[in-house]
Amino acid sequence: MVSALRAFCKTMLLPAAMSGAAAQSLPPVRQLGPVLSTSVEPMAAVSQVRALAGGRVIVHDNGGRRVLMFDSTLTTFTVIADTTSATAHAYASDIGGLVAARADSTIFADPVLLSMFMIDPNGKVVRTMAAPQPNEAHYLIGGPFGTPGIDPQGRLVYRARVGGPTKIISPPRPGQPPAPDVPDSAMVVRFNLATRKADTVAHFVVPNLNINLARDENGHRTITTTVNPIPWTDDWALLSDGTVAIVHGQDYRVDFFGADGKMAPTQKLAFDWQRLTDADKSMIVDSARKAVATQDSIQRAKDFPNDSGKPVPRPRPIPEGTMSNAAPGTSAPARAGSSTRVTAFSALNEMPDYRPPFRQAAARGDADGNLWIRTSKMVNDGAVYDVINKNGVLVDRIQVPPGRVIAGFGPGGVVYMGVLDGAIARLERARVVPRAQP
Repeated sequence: MVSALRAFCKTMLLPAAMSGAAAQSLPPVRQLGPVLSTSVEPMAAVSQVRALAGGRVIVHDNGGRRVLMFDSTLTTFTVIADTTSATAHAYASDIGGLVAARADSTIFADPVLLSMFMIDPNGKVVRTMAAPQPNEAHYLIGGPFGTPGIDPQGRLVYRARVGGPTKIISPPRPGQPPAPDVPDSAMVVRFNLATRKADTVAHFVVPNLNINLARDENGHRTITTTVNPIPWTDDWALLSDGTVAIVHGQDYRVDFFGADGKMAPTQKLAFDWQRLTDADKSMIVDSARKAVATQDSIQRAKDFPNDSGKPVPRPRPIPEGTMSNAAPGTSAPARAGSSTRVTAFSALNEMPDYRPPFRQAAARGDADGNLWIRTSKMVNDGAVYDVINKNGVLVDRIQVPPGRVIAGFGPGGVVYMGVLDGAIARLERARVVPRAQP
């Protein structure tokens, strides 16, 4: 109830916030500079990049379960970790994450082993440390949880969760109280690696997944996950000087938290707000439903390969854990003791009336002290990033080429991007072109 009331109040205040931001001037959208170099080694994915001295980079190929170090030309590389026995510390988990440390050192976090491997500037694993709280180790993988890092005081800064990642709504039971309302918020913490103590920096809003569990008279369970394809959300980023930035979605502004924990609020940022009609929302839901169906088809292909070893789609039975993309209110034929999973989408009147300015994991600090936010604005199929300086001023808007996502930064305006080249991924290096002085 509290979460719903807070969202309602924010929605009522949204037009006023937008009108205030609209009075500001928007910088023109500029193209990112030309690609300077491209990696030769094919990868399955480029999820994280750690820039080192001399133009070298450590790349996390999470799809291929490898950590690689490339030279400054991106043509030669060495393997730091993979799934073979050739490396001293194999890539044991299905997921992991890079964390930038001090003095060109890098941490590779393994949430399954609950370990953090320290990598020296030469790409050698030199020691192993215990991860923070076991139930928070997976937040170190980056991706949807933001980009963790080590601040100048040596503290590990990462996002943690308030409550659980989902709201599970079970059928009411006689004599039992209702399930608690899980807060729709997360927090950023600074974790002291020496004392093993964490301090909370700030809380911010994140969307929840609502999961409804229902059981019929035959014992068959229907597990319905309701998704809002364009939820309001906040985000966070760690800047190069140790400042933590909290980006608020509904009024599009940034709060900066210094190393001492004090907050420095800023003005609302200008944004080209786009009002959404019911027709727009329906198109967004249809697109999201197709994306879920495509992903489910890919997963089925992996689960049921043919004799040649190539993944092929096959009809799926309805055992425990089956995924179904049936529309809300429909389901596949059920049998006793089985379970069907259904993905549903929020009603149109529960979706925002304006397109949110960004999604989760959109904010990232560059190597020069700026905050970059991947916005929902697209120009010629290329994403547009808002660049915010240390004073909270929107100083630039940079469009990356189509199909690119920024994976990391180097000093002096260097930008590293991941791009799909057919079935493989490659790393590209570019540089922001300096703005012409008046």
